[in-house]
Amino acid sequence: MARWLPRSADLTRFCQKLNRVKTLEDDMMETSFNRCLSTIDLTLLGIGGMVGSGLYVLTGTVAKEIAGPAVIISFIIAGFASLLAALCYAEFGARVPKTGSAYMFTYVSVGEIWAFLIGWNVLLEYMIGGAAVARAWSGYLDSIFNHKIKNFTETHVGTWQLPFLARYPDFLAAAILLVATAFISFGAKVSSWLNHVFSAISMGVILFILIMGFVLAQPKNWSAQEGGFAPYGLSGIMAGTATCFYAFVGFDVIAASSEEARNPQRAVPRAIAFSLGLATGAYILVSVVLTLMVPWHTLDPDSALADAFYRRGYAWAGFLVAAGSICAMNTVLLSNLFSLPRIVYAMAEDGLFFQVFSRVHPRTQVPVVGIVVFGLLMALLALVFDLEALVQFLSIGTLLAYTFVAASIIVLRFQQQKVDVPAPAARGRPSPESHEGPSAGELKEYESFSDKLQLVDREKSKEHREPGQLKAAFEPYLEFLSDFYPGEVVTVAVVTLMVSAICLCSILVFGSTHLHLPTWSYSLLLVLFSLGFLLSLLLIWAHEQQHGTQTFQIPLVPLSPALSIILNIYLMLKLSYMTWLRFAIWLLLG
Repeated sequence: MARWLPRSADLTRFCQKLNRVKTLEDDMMETSFNRCLSTIDLTLLGIGGMVGSGLYVLTGTVAKEIAGPAVIISFIIAGFASLLAALCYAEFGARVPKTGSAYMFTYVSVGEIWAFLIGWNVLLEYMIGGAAVARAWSGYLDSIFNHKIKNFTETHVGTWQLPFLARYPDFLAAAILLVATAFISFGAKVSSWLNHVFSAISMGVILFILIMGFVLAQPKNWSAQEGGFAPYGLSGIMAGTATCFYAFVGFDVIAASSEEARNPQRAVPRAIAFSLGLATGAYILVSVVLTLMVPWHTLDPDSALADAFYRRGYAWAGFLVAAGSICAMNTVLLSNLFSLPRIVYAMAEDGLFFQVFSRVHPRTQVPVVGIVVFGLLMALLALVFDLEALVQFLSIGTLLAYTFVAASIIVLRFQQQKVDVPAPAARGRPSPESHEGPSAGELKEYESFSDKLQLVDREKSKEHREPGQLKAAFEPYLEFLSDFYPGEVVTVAVVTLMVSAICLCSILVFGSTHLHLPTWSYSLLLVLFSLGFLLSLLLIWAHEQQHGTQTFQIPLVPLSPALSIILNIYLMLKLSYMTWLRFAIWLLLG
């Protein structure tokens, strides 16, 4: 029986395969896709991916059921956490202009198994995102016709009384996804043109909502008589923040589209910054308007903005908002269907998904098989599942992707840069220029004292330390770390940092409620895990990192990615246990 047990050498090779990283080709601009998207195209794609979902799906739901008018604070915190993650995506998108987004970023820096898990969760994220917005699109259109579509379906088709499933099959949501799938199949330029049209209408409607909403605002709706500004307290604000992350998925669309950008090194960081800034401002202002127009506890979660105008006696305004929101949600559907097949394509090309999805149509230059198959799967989800269950499921995949991308930034920044080594033949014989005079790396005959000083300076410059090596100032105190391979200590410190962050956030979230820890042990564990987190951060900072690259770099590394990691982990732990259970089942399927 022992012969059937795996040998240690086999297990070692297997573990090495799981943790191997992807090696990128020298010319990263070469692609089978069509590089046709400008900075404006990418910015509008990001705005379209964020604005529709955040304003027209989650604002009313979070305000009524989770945070009250303090949904404004939830959006501010979610926006800040997304900014930290967005900066990480911007650096990766500029340095690695390949499709695949968080999957690709994790593969080139952390390892294959982690990249697959992130890619598998990103697939779920986009499928659920598209299905959830399609159901919201259907609900808004139904509200325009006074819920006649819903009543007709329930009467002639029937209703379901099953957990996690919708009350009735939503044929309208499935149909719009199939139509959007057909348009996406025509190529990137057609998708971009459609997105421009719908985004322009959506931004016009948002401007109208803000102007009309502030005219109709009533400050008494935030008073204690209506429950106050934060009726659910700090816990409700943080729980609302975790759910509000769904609104900021849009900037991930930009990173996923970097292989079709004309100049990704400049376009991707700019597009992410512009789209996230505009979207965050819109979320905050619309949340203010919505909760001031009508009492938060009377909001209709399915169509909050349109219903608010209807109840204030402006039926025509409610109709206009509902029509505009449908256009906004069209852009979200387009961005989801645009990105998802490209991530599937990246995984299939690397051999981590079915090879059929790596085929690109020669004329339209898009992965048509992935577009059609996953468009049909989205339509099926929208047909039978409940919107609220889908949205809760979505946040955890987004937060996990943000966490791994932030960790990947630290690992990549402290790795040695790729150096082009000359061919052996070229090293073996002198170049023609070598007879004309001394080259930059050659020694010449020094005759003066000033020449000897220049030689000393040159020798000192050669002592420049590589990324991942211990800084010279810390060598006397941490000399035992000098023997490790450059970047090895940083990788271990990143793992320790993430473990410390998980433990610290677990104590903060569950320490006084589920674990019922006494005050002294609660405080002691907080101090211990905080020290572990800070010491890991200081150990990373004590090493040299890459500087002077031609592309965008996130400032304050490793502090900025570390803050993103701990905030994302905290928000993940605030999600319900059912969300974690569904997430675990999805991982097992993968």
